[in-house]
Amino acid sequence: MAHRSVQYYSVSPKGFEAMRNLQGYVEQSGLEHSLLELVKMRASQINGCAYCLDMHSKDARAMGETEQRLYGLNAWREAPYYTARERAALAWTEAVTRVSKGVPEDAEAEAHKQFSEKELVDLTFAIIAINGWNRLAIPFHSKAGDYVSPIKKKE
Repeated sequence: MAHRSVQYYSVSPKGFEAMRNLQGYVEQSGLEHSLLELVKMRASQINGCAYCLDMHSKDARAMGETEQRLYGLNAWREAPYYTARERAALAWTEAVTRVSKGVPEDAEAEAHKQFSEKELVDLTFAIIAINGWNRLAIPFHSKAGDYVSPIKKKE
């Protein structure tokens, strides 16, 4: 059976607008864009979203992220090149993405140590947003590979 791609953004423009509004809020929340891209990548790895991995790896690279950090993201606990704040965000991303397993106490404690309450709520909104995008891209077969980042590449 062939997969049927659904253009969810045109089929339900108001729903798409609501998602874009959440994403817009997250982007303007004051959280570091480099951190947000790592969060988007990690959640998309967990969820297996090829479209979002393609998009966010290209955006992260355009913002100056290194290939080493992107390639090592799946093993961030063993990699020495992530900051304490990034590690807390990645642990929080995993906990919120896999929320049915509960939030480990150490992940919660580290998140509260590295982020203000507002930052942590905004980080959670960021995780909710990327999980939502993953849950649109995967079942509606968004095609990976064709994305071109609109971000002007840092030299």
